[in-house]
Amino acid sequence: MASKLQEEIKQTRPFPNIEEEALLNIRRTSDRLHHFSQQLFKPHGVTPTQYNVLRILRGAGDGGLRCSDIGERLVSSDPDITRLLGRLQKQKLIRRKRDPKDRRVIYATITPDGLRLLKEMDPVLSDHIKQLLKHMSREKLTTLVALLEEVREVISN
Repeated sequence: MASKLQEEIKQTRPFPNIEEEALLNIRRTSDRLHHFSQQLFKPHGVTPTQYNVLRILRGAGDGGLRCSDIGERLVSSDPDITRLLGRLQKQKLIRRKRDPKDRRVIYATITPDGLRLLKEMDPVLSDHIKQLLKHMSREKLTTLVALLEEVREVISN
C-alpha cells in the first residue's frame, strides 16, 4: 500500500527506507507551509522572511540590531541580508544607520510604519496558524515540536 506522500508525488515504487520517506515528508510539508505563508503575506506586500525581520526588529526595541545579528536570528536563512533590508527600507518599514564608532557596522530599526504593519498582520497570522493546526491536540503539537527540534539538533552538531 502506497503512503500518502507516494500518492502525492505519484511515486510508484516504495521509498528505499523509512528515513528517506520521513525526510521527504518534512521537505514536502515545509514546501506547502512556505507556499501557504507566501499567499498569506502577499496582500500585505511582504514576504515571510521580511515579516520575520520586522518581528525581530520589533523585539530588539529602539536600539535595533546589527545586520549580522538579524541574519543569525532569521527562521529561514537568507544569504543576502543586505538586499533584504534594502527592500524593507525602500518600503519605509525599517531604517538603517551606520555605527559612528565603526562605519562598517550597520544597525537596522523598525519604523512606525513597520510597527503598524505588524499590528495589522499579527492577528491575521495567528488566526491562520490556529486554523491550520486546529486538528492537532496540544500533546501532538508538543511532540511534533520536540521531534523537529531533535532533527535540527543533529544537523547543527
